[in-house]
Formats: sequence, C-alpha cells, structure tokens
Amino acid sequence: MKKTLILAGVLGAFAMSAHAQSSVTLYGSLDAGLLYANNAGGHSLWAQGSGAMSNNYFGLKGAEDLGGGLKAIFTLESGFNLNNGGYKNGDSGFNRQAFVGLQSDQYGALTLGRQYDSMNQYLAPLSEAGLGFGNNLAGHPFDNDNFAQSFSVKNAVKYSSANYAGFQFGGMYGFSNQANGFANSRAWSAGASYNNGPLNVAAGYLQLNNSGSYGGNANGAASADQNISARLQRSFGVGANYTYGPAQVGFVWSHSQIDGLQSLGSGGMNLAGISGLNLHLDNYEINGAYHLTPALAFVGSYTFTDGTVTGTGTGDQSPKWHTVMLGTDYSLSKRTDVYLAGVYQHASGSLGVQNGVPVANVAAINTLSPSSTGNQVAATIGLRHRF
Repeated sequence: MKKTLILAGVLGAFAMSAHAQSSVTLYGSLDAGLLYANNAGGHSLWAQGSGAMSNNYFGLKGAEDLGGGLKAIFTLESGFNLNNGGYKNGDSGFNRQAFVGLQSDQYGALTLGRQYDSMNQYLAPLSEAGLGFGNNLAGHPFDNDNFAQSFSVKNAVKYSSANYAGFQFGGMYGFSNQANGFANSRAWSAGASYNNGPLNVAAGYLQLNNSGSYGGNANGAASADQNISARLQRSFGVGANYTYGPAQVGFVWSHSQIDGLQSLGSGGMNLAGISGLNLHLDNYEINGAYHLTPALAFVGSYTFTDGTVTGTGTGDQSPKWHTVMLGTDYSLSKRTDVYLAGVYQHASGSLGVQNGVPVANVAAINTLSPSSTGNQVAATIGLRHRF
C-alpha cells in the first residue's frame, strides 16, 4: 500500500512538472465606439464603429518546452466584426494567423501556416497604424503597405531570429500552392530591426505576385482581404523612432509599387477607372506621442503620400494625399482604455481614366468608403479592451 502511494505521488509530481512546461493562452482585442465621417460614398455617416483604432480579434497561442532551449509553438487567431459578431470580410476560421513551429532561445523561430509578413513584423510598429496605441484610421491610403494589417499571407514559411543585443531579422516565403504556376500568387518578404535603449530603427520588404483575386487562385499566398488586387505589388521602407522620457517621435518612409491594377478600394468600395494601370506611392509619415501622465497620452501623425499613375494613355497622373491624425487615450487599467481621435485627409490630382478622361482623385481615409470629393473628415470615440 505504501509503495502504491509513493508511486502515485511520483507520477502526480511528474504530471504537474510536465504540465508546468506547457502553456496555452487566450488573448485578444475588442474595440468599439461611435464614428462620424462627413463624406463616405457621397453621404455623411454616423455609425457604430468596429475596430476604428485597433483590429478586433481573439486567439490562442501555446508553447511546449522540448528541452535544451527549444519549444514547440502555435498560434490560432481570428479577426471579426464586433458589431455583428461575424468573421472579418465574411471569411471563416482563423483568418488572421494559423501557424505551428519550433522556437529556439539561441537561433530563433521557424513557423509554417498563415502569418503576417516580415515587413509588417519589423517596420510597421514604427508607424502610427502599428504603434501600441494603434490607429487604423491613420493608415496610409488603401493601406498600400499593409501597416494596418489588412491581410496576412497564406501557405507561408517564416523565420524570425532571436534577439541579438537588440538586433533582430527575419524572412518569409508564401507558396502559390499551384502545381503548374509556382510563381503565381506567391509572396515573400524580409525585415530587420535594431532597438537599443531609446532608439529603434527598422527596414522591410514585401512582394506579392497576383495579389487579391487577380491570379484566380483562392488557395494562393496572396490574400483577398487586402484593398489592392494587382499583377505585381512591391512594398519596402525604413523607419526610426526615439523615446525621450514621456515623449516619443518617429519617421517612416514606405514605397509601394503596384503594377497591373485590377482593383483598388477602401472601406469595401472600389475606385473606378484604374483597371490595367500602374500606381507607385511614396508615404512619408511623421508621428509622435506624449504621456502627460502614466494613464493619459496624446498622439498625432502626418502622412504625405505622393503618387504616380502610368499606363493611362493620357499621360502620367500625380495623385497626392495629405493625412493628419490627432488623438488622446486614457487608460482605465492596464488592459482597458478609452479614446478620442480625429482624422482629416485632403486629396489632389487625378487617379484613373474613364472614357478617355482623367478621373479626379478623392480622399479615402483608411477603413472608410472613399469621399466623393478631395476632402474627408472622420472622428471616433470608443472603448478598447485587451486580454
């Protein structure tokens, strides 16, 4: 009897030890509020907003200690509309991330599945749309560089290095999953960052072949969640920010080269007259934040987007956008905050051709339907909870 009790105790202790070496975490972000836009699709808009600041999602992530500094890891993450509970863009399942892999304390992590690209991982956090405060409305026109996480990449193999005295790097390749079209609907990216005390610098590159619905391959790497569908899309950029006491200031430049456009949209509405054209965009963003108290922060950003359109048959076009965002955020706790933010965008030049006549460019604040004019104003007040 005594031996049986001793054996049961040993087995129980071993089971508890094994359990302690594994973990599964439920996490997510819930963001809802009231939204006003002076012109969305030609009409003023009053609406309950879902994810105006941060994307709404929930997920599971886990790790199992395999010994010797090696872990098995996984993440399953779904984006959804908080207003109606439906999946993001009518998609189903784990539409943001779904991957499994191995992580080494010394060498980094190798993961396989649906994931965000390396440019989004390293460079996007330096932009206003990717900062800890988060602001989807401040994303660059059409989220052309994916800093606001409009889409993730499917069928992806990704490497993320360990942290070497503040330096990190990585790369990703998304397979087309086509037997007779290896290069069609594939994606690849690379990125790196260096964080040393108050200074953080980063760079990244992303390429998509036949993005969105252009390639006609629903199982390809390029996701139909993005606002752009084109034969070839390249985005790259650099950025830096500096923190001094309660203040932080940053600068980000990104370039998006979009060739063979099929569709271009914002807020679920596509622009007219752009099929077959080439659109090249340079985004110059200055952003900053100041914590008046540990709970109260003020944030702002200004982005100038300079564009060139070719292939119109009427000469090159030069669309431009000026986007200004101001906001304040108050933390009720470590996980819950309230916010107030306003965005103004002014557009000029022309973008697209209809019946041989250039189409006037219009304002299109990220996540909102385009304005019918060159100006658009939006404001939101809301509550956000992270867990």
